[in-house]
Amino acid sequence: MMQAYGFMACIRRALATLAVTTLPVFFVFPAHAASDNAAAAPTESPQPPHNASATWREARGSVAGFTTVKGTETGVLISPQGDTWREIRNGLITPYGGAVLILVAILIGAFYLRKGAVRLKAQKTGRTIERFSRRERRAHWLVAISFVCLACTGVVLLFGKHIFLWLLGYTLFSWLAWFSKNAHIVAGFCFIVGVVPLFALFWKDNLWDKSDAEWIRKAGGIATGEHIPSRRFNFGEKAWFWGGLTFFGIVMVLSGLALTFPDFFGTRAAMQYAEIVHAVSACLVIAMSLGHIYMGTIGMEGAFDAMKTGEVDEAWAKEHHEIWYEEKMAERGGKV
Repeated sequence: MMQAYGFMACIRRALATLAVTTLPVFFVFPAHAASDNAAAAPTESPQPPHNASATWREARGSVAGFTTVKGTETGVLISPQGDTWREIRNGLITPYGGAVLILVAILIGAFYLRKGAVRLKAQKTGRTIERFSRRERRAHWLVAISFVCLACTGVVLLFGKHIFLWLLGYTLFSWLAWFSKNAHIVAGFCFIVGVVPLFALFWKDNLWDKSDAEWIRKAGGIATGEHIPSRRFNFGEKAWFWGGLTFFGIVMVLSGLALTFPDFFGTRAAMQYAEIVHAVSACLVIAMSLGHIYMGTIGMEGAFDAMKTGEVDEAWAKEHHEIWYEEKMAERGGKV
């Protein structure tokens, strides 16, 4: 019995020893194999948290997503065409438009310093002729005041961050920009109210006349000081009426309405086109208006009195609008 018991004890010790020596192999080897396989497999860079580059690339592709908001392009988050519009506005219109305005102002200032105001050659007679009626002057001043307001606020909106931002700082400039935006809209409607009757009052007197050909040929006598007979309005005034007031007036009104009421004009592209047309037209018409304002104020003696009181001296009428003066004299003589 003792031998059998000793033999069984030896068997148990052998099995225990075998278990202790072999079991770690089954646990350690798979771990080493897994680590070797992991080392052999190509490593992938972990995705940074909050990285949605694929989503944003899709959004920038003008792909319409889901939204509960109803309307045109409401599902489009980002329009790539906006980058093109921004480059045109900030890279072309702003610098070149500003250069045109500055250049025209410099040329007018240089002309005034060299030539001075156009003075009457004859002595004033003390007798006056009505040049503009009260209704005509009211329509003109409504358009003139609203136009100046539109021009000043438009300059702030287009060039403000390049001119006023560094002078006023962000807070004051933000208030100025907010005021300019709202004043621009109000002045725009005032301009529309005034420009329609103004056109109706003056379009007949701005039609082509054979005397205009002589005015064009001699450039109005501006450089030589030569007298060019004309009717109520010379060709320079007619060019401003048809070009500045009528053509650019229509373009500015239509593009301005598109910007004021975007829901009626559809896509963002339409808004971008309207803004480009509006800004380019604004730069050109403001440049043209500088010449008109100059000649109507300090550039010509007696010109401002015509729109201030409606009356001009007979000497002024004969010297600047001789054909019209003769017609008025004939009417006055007919009444006697």
